[in-house]
Amino acid sequence: MLHLAQVQKNQSSDGIELQLLATQTAKNIWVVGNGKTIALTEQTLSEASVSSNNLLVLVDLDENHQILNLQNATNWVLELVKTLSNPENASDFSLEEEEARIEQWRQELTSQSQDITRRNLEIETRREQMQELEASLQQEKEELERRWQELKVLEERHKGTSGLSESE
Repeated sequence: MLHLAQVQKNQSSDGIELQLLATQTAKNIWVVGNGKTIALTEQTLSEASVSSNNLLVLVDLDENHQILNLQNATNWVLELVKTLSNPENASDFSLEEEEARIEQWRQELTSQSQDITRRNLEIETRREQMQELEASLQQEKEELERRWQELKVLEERHKGTSGLSESE
């Protein structure tokens, strides 16, 4: 992840460290303020030639905050100032991107809302089907219990008539 940082001398260890000032979250979108510091190794110092105190640098860090790339930010800052100082570019610079992001979010939210509505309708339909099935099963149970009672009555009658015919 790309960061804008300032080179600083650590007073307690006399080492050189980077104070992270801003983090790039997307193209042309930066979040200011992190406060984290990254200590520079001798190898990084010799490779990047960044021993000047308060020098602004662009540093690319991996997820473990290990330095992947380190470069002087002077040219990047000057290019940014040129872009923003041109009134034509300044208004287009972020507004179009923000409008596109907002439209994308709106479309995603609309899609999610439609999915939720569809799922709610499916759940409601299934619930109604289950209630209908439950009512149908209850009716069948009652019908089976009624028939069972009829069979018991018939069985009792049959026992009673068969007992009479045997005794006669």
